[in-house]
Order: sequence, then C-alpha cells, then structure tokens
Amino acid sequence: MPSISGLYVYPIKSCAGIALTAARLLPTGLEYDRNWMVTDPAGRMLTQRSHGRLALVKVALGERELIVSAPGMAELRTPLAIGELEAAERVTATIWDDTVQAFDTGADTAAWFSAFLGEPARLLRFDPSVPRVADLRWTGEIQATAQFSDGFPLLVIGEASLEDLNARLNGKGAPSVPMNRFRPNLVLAGLDAYEEDYVERVTILPHVVVEEAVQLNLVKPCARCPIPTLDQATGAPNSDWPNEPLDTMGAYRGNARLGGALTFGQNAIVAAGEGALLSLGQAVEAELGFGD
Repeated sequence: MPSISGLYVYPIKSCAGIALTAARLLPTGLEYDRNWMVTDPAGRMLTQRSHGRLALVKVALGERELIVSAPGMAELRTPLAIGELEAAERVTATIWDDTVQAFDTGADTAAWFSAFLGEPARLLRFDPSVPRVADLRWTGEIQATAQFSDGFPLLVIGEASLEDLNARLNGKGAPSVPMNRFRPNLVLAGLDAYEEDYVERVTILPHVVVEEAVQLNLVKPCARCPIPTLDQATGAPNSDWPNEPLDTMGAYRGNARLGGALTFGQNAIVAAGEGALLSLGQAVEAELGFGD
C-alpha cells in the first residue's frame, strides 16, 4: 500500500524547505507552508525564477519564532503567531495574477532581505482573514484556499517518478537530482512512476479508528518553470548540465492539457480531514481516474 515518505513545508515562498516527521493539515495546506513571501517594495513576489540566492535562505520553526539564516548574514527572527502582527502595516501583494492582503513584517526584515539580495526587498506575511481562493476551473465545487503558494494548497509527487527521471538523466551521463528541486509538500512511496498523474483522490488513513480520514483531491498537473534546474545548495544551475532536468523532461513530460508545458507532480486541495496530523509512514489509498 502507498504511504507518506516525505513531508515538507516552505515557510517563506521560494526559500529553503523544512523536512518534517509530522505536519498539521490546514485548509490552506500544511501548517506554516508559504505563510511568508519576499517581495519588492511594491509587493510583487520575488522567487528563485529571478533570484536564485533565495535558495540559500534557510528557515527553522522555533517555539515562537521563524528563524531565518543565510551565508554571511546574522540570524533573523520573526514571530510565528499571526496575532503579533495585528499592529503591522497592511499591504497588498501580487502572486502571478492574484492580488492578496498581507502584513509587512517590518523594517528589520526588509533590511535583512535587501542586504542579502542586493536590492530593495521586504518580507510579507499572508493575512488569513482575507482568503485567497484557488482556481475554480480546476477545483470544481470545492472553494479551496491557498496562501503564498503558486496557486494550490499542496503539491504531491511519487518517489518512483523521481527515480524514473534520474534513471533517464543517468542514461545520458547527467547527474541525478534530489526531490528538493521540485519542492513538494507530500512525497508518496508505493506508486508506480507518474501514477500520480492519474490519481483523482488520495485518502490518508487515520492513526486510530475514531479519527476522520484525510482526503486530498489531485486537481491540476504542476507545470514546471526553470527552478528545477537550480541546485538548492548553491542557488545556481550545474555548469555542466545547466538545463537539466528540464531538457530530459522535454522528451516525455509535455502535457497537452496545459498547452505542452512540462509537468511533474500534482497540485492538490483538501477535501476532508482539516486539522489532522499527517506523519511519515502513514498509509495512503490512491483512487485512479483516467477521464472520459
């Protein structure tokens, strides 16, 4: 039976992720996932697509604070509790075509990110009192909400898919890439390679009988930008293979549903089980659907 083999959160959009053994599931995804975002002074998102150095920003979840570090920088701390920002300036931020409400986390965080990136920047915290609804063209009757993710609460990838991709890379002499190039929230063991492409629903079985099972609907293939070409340890591509793994994916991962875009993994929404604690090793049932 499939099971959860990886749980990851990315508290600051486009910065380093945190591997967890357990994570709380909220309507907007895993707790603390993409709650913060680095922007320019106008509130426009800054990501690894244009600022690869963001990969070098490490984060940790302290008891009461998000702890941020990076090479050559003093440690930065900002509150985990959203209530501590009640007096903060409320601003608007833009993610692709979405305009959302956020809190400015202050001059100290702005100075830290500006110094690290070498240009004016600030750190915003999503305002959960103004929900951001995911694209209803994909979610159907469910009004799923997300915070600063690209568009959906969760990203799910099967272990075997990465194994297949790495076999293809190695076959042409290119090095393997780790899962962190694709920034998933849930990694599933026990599926065939790319089987998640055909999974409509994932049921995560509860720890005890009295708990409600978690149901995730896999709603949209994840189109890939250049970020998977960036080594997350350096923030830059491999100089010998600068366009991998996208070059290899180009031969077989074009998706007609998305105009030929290269896809890897599935965006998911929470259909049942909000508040549940997910953990590594938890059993999963996958319901396949192949369309009409």
